[in-house]
Amino acid sequence: MGTLYLVRHGQASFGADDYDQLSELGQRQGEQLGRHWAERGLAFDAVILGTLRRHRQTWDAIASGAGWQHQPLAWPGLNEYDSEAVIRCIHNQPLARPDTPELYRHHFRLLRDGLAQWMAGTVSPRGMPSYPEFVAGVTSALDHVRQQHHGQRVLIVSSGGPIATAVGHVLGLSPERTIDLNMRIRNSAVTEFQFSPKRHTLLTYNTLPHLDRPDLADWITYA
Repeated sequence: MGTLYLVRHGQASFGADDYDQLSELGQRQGEQLGRHWAERGLAFDAVILGTLRRHRQTWDAIASGAGWQHQPLAWPGLNEYDSEAVIRCIHNQPLARPDTPELYRHHFRLLRDGLAQWMAGTVSPRGMPSYPEFVAGVTSALDHVRQQHHGQRVLIVSSGGPIATAVGHVLGLSPERTIDLNMRIRNSAVTEFQFSPKRHTLLTYNTLPHLDRPDLADWITYA
């Protein structure tokens, strides 16, 4: 059996003009995860990344913290959906910058509604694949891991949507339950699958072993 580790990117720049950029805290989260793994002697046989900037920056931070020199494989199917395009499908007015708790909750209520409609096929966000195509991009990466890395340790760095989709696929969850998973996943969180050539099995979901210290409690973020 092999083990697949899926890591959500570190904290990005929510509310900024360019979300696809790690914050200073996001950088530290990745470095801390790398140090945590290296201190425990964990090593990977292969690394696979989505092609977004925050994926590569998170991997670079992990590698820096651990002292690793892997050459990752880029996998576009592990890229996140476009949350702004999803929201525009159901709310065509510009949203205020989510800089208060109320506006933050409003943003994610709209996102949840838009995701549900996209998954049901009732809306088609501009520039995005259909939901079945999005799922296929994620499952193609899972298939690749099973076929090419039997018995090995593999790391995937991606986003909350693809990771929740992978878990939902493995567990046979409904789209609605997959959205619930997506909304709860934390920055730099680790999800583990055990895998054979035939299947993946969920071991852990959304864990933060590298931040499990009182002095790092304020490093735990969601967006």
